[in-house]
Amino acid sequence: MTQNSVRGEETRTDAVRHARGRRAGGRAEDGTGTAGRQGPPGGDGRRSERSRTGRRTGRRRRALRWSATTLAVLILGTAGAGYLYYQHLNGNIEKGERSSGDSKAQRSEPNAAGQTPMNILLLGSDSRASDANVALGGGKNHRDNPPLADVQMLIHLAADRKSAAVVSIPRDTRVDIPACENPDTGEKFPATNAIINETLARGGAGCTLATWENLTGVYIDHWMTIDFAGVVSMADAVGGVEVCVNQNVWDRPLPGVPGGSGLKMTAGRHKVQGEDALKWLRTRHAWGSDPLRARAQHMYMNSMIRTLKSQNVFTDAGRLMDLAEAATKSLTVSEEIGTVKKLYDLGKQLKTVPTDRITMTTIPTVQDPQDKNHLLPADDADKMWAMLRDDVSFDDKGDQGTKAKDEKGSGKDAAEGDATAEGDAGKPSDEPAADSEIGVLVQNATRSATLGPVTGRAGDVTGTLVEKGFAKATTDTSAALSEERTVIRYPGAELAGDAQRVAEALGIPANAVRKSTDVSGITLVVGADWRSGTSYPKQKTPEAGDLPETSDALNGSDAATCMDVYKPYRW
Repeated sequence: MTQNSVRGEETRTDAVRHARGRRAGGRAEDGTGTAGRQGPPGGDGRRSERSRTGRRTGRRRRALRWSATTLAVLILGTAGAGYLYYQHLNGNIEKGERSSGDSKAQRSEPNAAGQTPMNILLLGSDSRASDANVALGGGKNHRDNPPLADVQMLIHLAADRKSAAVVSIPRDTRVDIPACENPDTGEKFPATNAIINETLARGGAGCTLATWENLTGVYIDHWMTIDFAGVVSMADAVGGVEVCVNQNVWDRPLPGVPGGSGLKMTAGRHKVQGEDALKWLRTRHAWGSDPLRARAQHMYMNSMIRTLKSQNVFTDAGRLMDLAEAATKSLTVSEEIGTVKKLYDLGKQLKTVPTDRITMTTIPTVQDPQDKNHLLPADDADKMWAMLRDDVSFDDKGDQGTKAKDEKGSGKDAAEGDATAEGDAGKPSDEPAADSEIGVLVQNATRSATLGPVTGRAGDVTGTLVEKGFAKATTDTSAALSEERTVIRYPGAELAGDAQRVAEALGIPANAVRKSTDVSGITLVVGADWRSGTSYPKQKTPEAGDLPETSDALNGSDAATCMDVYKPYRW
């Protein structure tokens, strides 16, 4: 019994092993395959297994090759589609010349970290040149008229990209407009004094840019324009922006006051998009003035920025494509930013600024004595321009900008930077000639938008220079020019030191010494900021947040402000 039991146990064990062999590989331990084939003499069936494994590996390799080929085709196809879409977006963008007017503004010097501010001029055009614009803006009889720049805002992005300022100039503000040339037709326009919205018709956005540069002394890197249809398209792409009014508003024609945007809404908060957004941005009568229209536009822009930040469009491919399509169709831009990549990079820089470090303002203005319907920049506007020139933040959370704390500016001034960049093209910039050997041409540019020129001013300053030992100083007797700030220009690095010496003798800050190809020798342009005296008046260094009280500043994070409605337009 014991033996039988043992033999029976062994038999069951062999059966289990045999079954395991079939389950494991279709091959019993005696070499017999699943179909009962006998293995080769002296073998254990490994060759048959290798051949079958080889066939399976071959099939897998063919499948992988097919998959890789298919994947490559798909990737190339997608990349091709992406490239074609990128080219499509680039093809949407209309471009124009950056500056088409006579401007002397110079780029800001880098700060200690090598960073420079960026300035972008944003223009809203009232063009009726298309069916869409006529439908939205009316005025079929104005279809062939040149466009006017009814909305003008300068966006200043600080050098450290930690803050931004937006400054509006009301459309009916009278300013000096430089000589401009239409880049498309070649038509030339002489310099004039007129309201600023006419600049777009006198050489395009490049003429508006040159006008701003001459008015402010701020170098403007780029411009962008958008028309009625573009505003509607962009507003739809954003998906709506919240605005607010304190009373019911209806901007409509009234007896003796034609026009009106058609904006009609009840008191409280509303999300506007499409044509309603355009109506909000165009409304003027219901707010009571052009400066208040700028305030409503600032509220809209701040709300739009907050909306876009909350949508996180830079990580949402679908939203980004929608906005890219709308933006490239809606905007006309200066040619140096006329590609999708450059616009995207610009958008990423703007995105870095926190909303609570964005300040939107309108320049202080006074009524124009020549026309009560027009405005003039008030004296306080000069403080705002100085803050932009020196990259001083409009809020009180920033530092003092790129200007040094002493009166002569920081580190390398413009003249030293130019000389260093060009090499020693003559004597070093820190070795000026003797004062008696330095030739200086003095020009009178004391005329401003609000004041006429000071007669004989160039001659007086020339006399002062001669008394100080600059025997070769002469007076330019041509007609008086207009320049907001006094500046000394020189043509090349070999005269940089001489130009600095002239500035030092008169107390002119070193950052007002600039290289320029428009002069053949050292030229002192006496601006509207120096109308009297033998020494340049000391300029107060702007402080962060030190805006004029009349600037009507709005913080980008302020979501609580609502517009008051002018009584005749309440319902």
